[in-house]
Amino acid sequence: MKITKDLYQSSLTLLTDYYQFTMAYAYWKAGKAEEEAIFNLFFRKNPFQSGFTVAAGLDYIIDYCRNMTFADKDLAFLADMVDSNGRRVFEPGFIDYLREMTFSCDIDAVEEGEVVFPNMPLVRVRGPLIQCQLLETPLLNIINFQTLIATKASRIVLAANGDPVMEFGLRRAQGIDGALAASRASYIGGCASTSNVMAAKLFDIPVSGTHAHSWIMSFGSEIAAFEAYAETFPDNTILLVDTYDIVQGVKNAITVARKLRDSGKQLKGIRIDSGDLAYFSNLAREMLNKAGFPEVKIVASNDLDEHIITSLKMQEGSIDIWGVGTKLVTAYEQPALGAVYKLSALKNQQGEWVPKIKLSQQSIKINIPGYHNVMRFMANGKAMADMIYLEGGKHGNTVTIIDPIDPTRRKKISVEHAETEILLKPIFAKGVKVYQRPSIHQIRERAQRRLAAFDKTHKRLINPHIYPVGLEAGLYEFRTSLVLKLKSLDNGD
Repeated sequence: MKITKDLYQSSLTLLTDYYQFTMAYAYWKAGKAEEEAIFNLFFRKNPFQSGFTVAAGLDYIIDYCRNMTFADKDLAFLADMVDSNGRRVFEPGFIDYLREMTFSCDIDAVEEGEVVFPNMPLVRVRGPLIQCQLLETPLLNIINFQTLIATKASRIVLAANGDPVMEFGLRRAQGIDGALAASRASYIGGCASTSNVMAAKLFDIPVSGTHAHSWIMSFGSEIAAFEAYAETFPDNTILLVDTYDIVQGVKNAITVARKLRDSGKQLKGIRIDSGDLAYFSNLAREMLNKAGFPEVKIVASNDLDEHIITSLKMQEGSIDIWGVGTKLVTAYEQPALGAVYKLSALKNQQGEWVPKIKLSQQSIKINIPGYHNVMRFMANGKAMADMIYLEGGKHGNTVTIIDPIDPTRRKKISVEHAETEILLKPIFAKGVKVYQRPSIHQIRERAQRRLAAFDKTHKRLINPHIYPVGLEAGLYEFRTSLVLKLKSLDNGD
């Protein structure tokens, strides 16, 4: 318990990789700590072979940055660190620098619930090099996980095609913090409720739940268990019918439904958690309808995901509500988004931005240099394309975007016939929050609204049509020239 207590009463500033502090110390020693830098956080591939990604985690980033200070205990821990030779790693002057450091960065980011794509910056950080560096790990930790889960939830909700999806993955989630963040991100992605009571309290998410098999097993008979539960929750009774025999379970539920009706109440639903869900849901629907209870909902669970839900829909299963846990909150198919955080520009002594680029044998790993942003083109309320461009650049009536990985993929866009929106919004200016935080319900609504703006072919679960995202032609040529220049220097030309 002491570990948990200490964790939740501590500053989160030490929640980072050790090399962030060794680099920060080296920047300080080299006199580079206050140089102005720009870093971009982005990912390289949509997760789950999806045609889109849903951004989440910004709210956590805001709280982290507003509390980016070192507690005395944190500084004492760093000051006492020793290397393999027993020497202090950090000298006292660096510890004093950290003690006086105040968060002063500009942060621009896409809003939570925004539909995003590979290579575009989700978060852009501008400020002192040492602060930008120290933000790398926590920002990646937050964005990587919540964006992954929000995307998974969106895919599951799309597969459910209007049916409510309940998230109840707490018991299978990756630890306490993972469970809370997953519940929040799942709601942003479109889930209707969570079973996680703490998440419901912290984030104002609707809470829902039924009962477990242990409730049934604790009574002498299933019907006795059903009756006791209905007596306790007469206005919200959902009965789990597969503890012993599903058909008999549905019969017992109908018996309880009749008693509830006689008392002026109504059985809300039944839940099936095992077996052939298509077959038994149809059988249960037939039995309920025949007994005069067509309004009783059928809830299905049992390791569901978007693919199983799609299959059950194709089989015309009679399922009204979906309970999804493990495969949602653990991002079962793909455990990490793989977002990265790269330096893209440094300001020189003349006050000019000097673009920075990382080369690689893999073209997908060559970052986009400079001070850039993202513009979305819309027509009649529908998304047409996204363009990554250099800030301050001028565009004519027609622009061309080029895929950064495959330059044969190009698209011309008539700017004068399109609506445009800049996707990176100001969040912090010189360390001061300038963004009005929306409620989680507004974020969830934004995700649904933004997804609706994309053609259904981009939202297919399998082999989605690729939405056009590219570098503005001038930025593409600029990036290519930098790559060629650095390669020629590397070859000694």
